[in-house]
Amino acid sequence: QVQLVESGGGEGQTGGSLRLSCEASSTIVKMKDMSWWRRTTGQDRSFVAGVVGGGYTNYGDAVKGRFTVSRDFAKNTLTLQMDNLKPEDTGVYFCNVGGYLGDDEIYRMYWGNGTPVTVSS
Repeated sequence: QVQLVESGGGEGQTGGSLRLSCEASSTIVKMKDMSWWRRTTGQDRSFVAGVVGGGYTNYGDAVKGRFTVSRDFAKNTLTLQMDNLKPEDTGVYFCNVGGYLGDDEIYRMYWGNGTPVTVSS
């Protein structure tokens, strides 16, 4: 129902930078919000950063001041610029889209397959 293509990530060093991109497409889902989540070692999936339909951005406490999220509403893309990387940023990063299927009023969340990020010390 929503196709999510994640790119970027890979390996980085402490203090370095990486960039993630996500492109979303759908013919039947009204996409409202886009965000990045991550699963780090021993942790459940947690919110990283996102841009809601109104353009407001928000960040998880662990990445505030280091990561920057941006969204192109026309292209349905979401980019995460990750600066000042730390080893604890290592994990799998998932793109997420929240929206409505057709005229359904139920808010649904759709997930990408994830892209790995490894930060070495």
